[in-house]
Amino acid sequence: MQKTTTAVPVPPAAPMAAPAASPASTALLVGAMILMTVYAWAILHAETQTEVISLFIAAIVAALISRRTKLMKPLGEAAAAAPKLLGAGCVVAVLALMLAFHDVHFALLLLATVLLYSVVGLGLNIQFGYCGIVNFAGAAFFGIGSYTAAVLSVHSPLPHLLILAVGGLMAALIGSLLILPVLRTRGHYAALVTIAFGILFKNFLEVNDTLGGPQGLKIPTMKIFGWSLSDNIEIAGVEFSFYTNFVLLALLLCVVSFVLVRRLERSWIGLSMDMVRTDEVGAAVFGVQIARWKIVAFTIGNFLAGLAGATYGLMTGYVAPNNFTFADSLILVSILILGGIGNPWGILPAAAIVLILPEKLQFIQEYRFFLYALLVIFILLFRPDGLLPRTVRNYFPGRAKS
Repeated sequence: MQKTTTAVPVPPAAPMAAPAASPASTALLVGAMILMTVYAWAILHAETQTEVISLFIAAIVAALISRRTKLMKPLGEAAAAAPKLLGAGCVVAVLALMLAFHDVHFALLLLATVLLYSVVGLGLNIQFGYCGIVNFAGAAFFGIGSYTAAVLSVHSPLPHLLILAVGGLMAALIGSLLILPVLRTRGHYAALVTIAFGILFKNFLEVNDTLGGPQGLKIPTMKIFGWSLSDNIEIAGVEFSFYTNFVLLALLLCVVSFVLVRRLERSWIGLSMDMVRTDEVGAAVFGVQIARWKIVAFTIGNFLAGLAGATYGLMTGYVAPNNFTFADSLILVSILILGGIGNPWGILPAAAIVLILPEKLQFIQEYRFFLYALLVIFILLFRPDGLLPRTVRNYFPGRAKS
């Protein structure tokens, strides 16, 4: 007679806890962030040819040393073990630079522009890095937000904070015109659709006299609850440039956008988008709705671009068609590629390189873009996946966060 056995239910194993950062790795990460902040201060402060060239050579030497000593691997592991520390360090670094250049208009304008371009980069990261949608019209959606802010500021009583949101919504709404061709095309065909849209958008602005034509539009001063952001601030006898207000606003938008993108990446929505990007046919076989997630990624990305564009327009006080050309779209795409497609952590340093370096190389005039292009080529040769390539996703709760 056979003996019957009763299966005893085994409780599920507890999820693996994320490895805690060791004191050594924490010290390495903090030290690296301090060095990067000091270097950013030196770059923004540099004025003479000797200073800029010396800092440029120092960056190359540091990159070669880190490559030879394989320092990037433990640094990357330290950042993965303490993402909150890394995020807080980035915010503190921006605030420290803001205080260091509290009365320098141009430096603060560059800092705010880097943050706003990072917001656009985060939107493109959702499209390129998560869902695989090729979008070469980032500057057009950026411009839609700017022109929306310009028109509403002049012809409506809406508060400026609401105008920022409307700028993002308008970019997402107009972007819906491209949803059908984007869904029906892939790869370079989808890229051609977005390129054509960007060119048509610029031509539309140039021939439309209602929107100022080639001369553009002037935007009134931005106000929040009656407080004008175009007025200098004086605290304890120290005068701060009015661009300090926009740096803080841009930093807030960048932090909120970054948190949104990271939450999206680690959710089941982000997992579905990864499946769409990796293999559309395989994802469809497993029941993933390809069209739904492409629409979601395209809409959210365009909303962030329009939000940043509205803020940029109110900050500069002027918009014109020449600010939103195909070349500007290529700059946005280069930020994404240089930072590492799919990794939001690389967007901020890549935006800083792409925007600040050409400004600091103006003393060599037309050769500055040649030198800048060479730098980007060398970075991509030695780091083909970008400065901070995306690691394999850790989807399950409790695992180490990347």
